[in-house]
Amino acid sequence: MERLQSGLKLRQLQIFREVMRHGSTRRAAVVIGMSQPSVSQQVRLLENMVGFDLFERTSNSIKPTKEAWELLRSVDATLSSIDRLDSSIEQIRSQDRAVVSIAAPSVLGFASLPKVVGALRAKLSASFRMLSGDEEQVKAAVLSGNAEIGIARLPLEPNLFDWSPLFTAVNVCIFNRSHRFAALERVVAEDLIGETIIDIDPRIATHQMNINALRFHGNEPDVAVEYDGLSHEVGFVSSGLGIAITNSFIAREYVNFQVEARAFEPSAVYHYVICWQTERELSHASQMAIDALLVEASGPQRPDL
Repeated sequence: MERLQSGLKLRQLQIFREVMRHGSTRRAAVVIGMSQPSVSQQVRLLENMVGFDLFERTSNSIKPTKEAWELLRSVDATLSSIDRLDSSIEQIRSQDRAVVSIAAPSVLGFASLPKVVGALRAKLSASFRMLSGDEEQVKAAVLSGNAEIGIARLPLEPNLFDWSPLFTAVNVCIFNRSHRFAALERVVAEDLIGETIIDIDPRIATHQMNINALRFHGNEPDVAVEYDGLSHEVGFVSSGLGIAITNSFIAREYVNFQVEARAFEPSAVYHYVICWQTERELSHASQMAIDALLVEASGPQRPDL
């Protein structure tokens, strides 16, 4: 049984994770392929090793302690890293097929990333691993090595990341194609008066800019739906439930939805980049992915932008 530097045994951590996932030693034993007494014994040994109780036990059930939940977060991270290590070893052992790992906002899966993957698979024998998340999650994926490259916005810490410029975006207003804004060349804050708004989480800076622009003109916004992540608004807008403010990089992804976009003022400027760990030597496949992303980003703009 593999022993970690701390003295903990890898198998004990794996068993502990399954017990936490399934809520009982009996169900965990079935999944792992061990007897229930053996699972219980390994959990007891783990408790002795860490020096605190992981479960409150009754005659027919166990309940995780708060310490167990805290430990699970670290155990999950450790075992996930080991899984990735196994995958990397297998990739090194078998050089005939590359794996390209990209972390990016999930919205890029609507249009840009499928185009990039299609272009690359026509030239390269590779598979692709896509990780989605917000700005912080994308950066964390790149720094942890879960993703070789990421798509994020500046600023980034220059001592941690290298990057290549990808796209400079400005704010746009998106709306259903039958909306009155289709007749406008651009949308300004005054145009939002009386409009139903699909608005992003108040903790996001874009929200404050949009709301403040309305309040400057003496109007409180009529927020129909509040969403917490990029791309969540487009379904509501496409259904005609309201308008939303996003940026031109994100709006490119909505080409297949029943929405149009117009430049919105007041605007901010957003600098999107392709990033990777500082001084990391990128694989040939990832270099090709960067080139393909740059080509896609430099392609024709939507005619309504």
